[in-house]
Amino acid sequence: MLQTEFDFTLPRGYIDDYGNLHKEGTMRLATAMDEIEPLRDPRVRSNEAYLTVVLLSRVVTRLGTFRDVSPAIIERLFAADLAYLQDFYQEINGTGAMKVSIQCPNCGHHFTEEISLLGGES
Repeated sequence: MLQTEFDFTLPRGYIDDYGNLHKEGTMRLATAMDEIEPLRDPRVRSNEAYLTVVLLSRVVTRLGTFRDVSPAIIERLFAADLAYLQDFYQEINGTGAMKVSIQCPNCGHHFTEEISLLGGES
């Protein structure tokens, strides 16, 4: 079965209006429309860099307790978190493979392995 949603943890985290920190989230695979529709947005038309904000707000389905992640929330992320989400977007929507950190349950050794997100071998 194809996995379409992926959990992430932001390096810094989003701080809401009440001072609460939100680091855990979920991003779904992008559709063609997710990449096409933002091009119609007037904010993107006047500033191409805003494409990232609109696109991420479409595919991030949860950030902490927020289930509706608006462009305003993405705008308020720390630069490190925005860069992390851009990289994560490329990982899950790009090659179909993702690097994961694994710890051996027997010896505790940490290593990185590339796994296929689309099923089969990467």
